[in-house]
Amino acid sequence: MKQPLQNSMIKHVTVADGITICNALFGFTAILFLFIGLFWVSFSLILLGLLADGLDGVVARRRGKGKLGEYLEPMADLTTLSIAPAAFVFVTYQSSVGQYLFLLFGILILFFVSSVVRLGSFHALKDDAFFVGLPASASTIVILVVAFVHFDSILCIALIFILSLLMVSSIRFPKPSLSLNVFATLIIFAAIGLGGLYTGVAPFILLFAVACYIIGGPIVLYLIKKPQYERKN
Repeated sequence: MKQPLQNSMIKHVTVADGITICNALFGFTAILFLFIGLFWVSFSLILLGLLADGLDGVVARRRGKGKLGEYLEPMADLTTLSIAPAAFVFVTYQSSVGQYLFLLFGILILFFVSSVVRLGSFHALKDDAFFVGLPASASTIVILVVAFVHFDSILCIALIFILSLLMVSSIRFPKPSLSLNVFATLIIFAAIGLGGLYTGVAPFILLFAVACYIIGGPIVLYLIKKPQYERKN
């Protein structure tokens, strides 16, 4: 016997869930565009997926969370923040990496596994003040920009290895403030708009900003939390 329409799964899809699905679509179509050599389009779609990943949370907080959101989000993020950037790196370097092809292959597998663990444990380790382990979005931006501007292949492999370890580490990274999120959004739009120009400065600004967050974030968080810890003791 057919279930009535009001009991179908579609009714559980909220506006925030729709944005999450768009996130997954951006990542999936980014992979498809790689197959026909449109790297700038693929680069832009992955960045748009990153923006959708942040927007769905904002909408969910304002309009309420649906029943599917907690399950849809990690699947969408896995597509856009793990599979798509890994494919982007592999397609970019496979013809120029030479004897290090299998090393690149292995490092991307490590990146994928680390992303699965990081995204799968997000809700279990969720905290209002910080992230446990490097956010997958930060690692995605780094390897995406590095591959897009075609840094040296060995440097790219080394960075992916370090980022993979940071994602599954116990290092705490601060949650960016609203002003920082707005700044990052503007830089991402600039990187998308100017990304087709390999000499464009926006991708490098984006890379520099994320590098500062990765290096300085845990230090700033430690300096903020340390006085609180000392007062308790």
